[in-house]
Amino acid sequence: MAPVKFVFNQSLMMSKIATSLVVLLITAVLLACATQQQKAERTARTQETVAEAIAKKQWHIDITSMNTLRYGARTVTPDFYLELHGDTLRSYLPYMGQVHQAPMLSPSQGLNFEAPVSNYQERRPKAHRLQIDFDVRTQEDSYHFTVEVYPTGKSSIHVRPLHRDPVSFDGDMIN
Repeated sequence: MAPVKFVFNQSLMMSKIATSLVVLLITAVLLACATQQQKAERTARTQETVAEAIAKKQWHIDITSMNTLRYGARTVTPDFYLELHGDTLRSYLPYMGQVHQAPMLSPSQGLNFEAPVSNYQERRPKAHRLQIDFDVRTQEDSYHFTVEVYPTGKSSIHVRPLHRDPVSFDGDMIN
C-alpha cells in the first residue's frame, strides 16, 4: 500500500481564514445593529407607557431611595411606593425627619395614607422632563408634592409637609 501524502496549500488555508473572519465580522455587525434596534424599540415602548400612564392619571412609582433634610440619603426596601388613581393618591413612603407640630390624632409611621388630590398641574420645564405638582390634605398634615418624571420612567418626588421636615425620593414609574 502506498503512503498517503498530505499537501498543505498555504494560500488555500489563508483564504478560508480570511473568509471566516469576514463572515464573523458581518455577523457581529448585524447582531450589534439588531441589539441597538431592540434597545430603541424598548425605549420607545417605555416612553409610550409612561406618557399613557400620566395622561390617564394612573401611575405607580416604586421608590428606590430617599433623601432627608437631617439624615442624608438612604436606600430603602423595594416595598415603598407612590400611586395615583384618578384623583386619589396612595402613599406608602418612609419618613425620617423632625415633626414641628404634633398631629391631633395618633401619628402614623411614615407618609402612609390614601387621600384626594387637589390643585393637580402638569408642566414641562424642559423637553425631556414632566413636572407634576399637587396638594394632599390628611388628618395629620397637609403636603405639597412635586413629581418629576423622565421619559425613561425615572422619577423624583419632593414632599413638602406643612408641619414636618421636607423629604425627597427617587424611583421608577411602572404601569
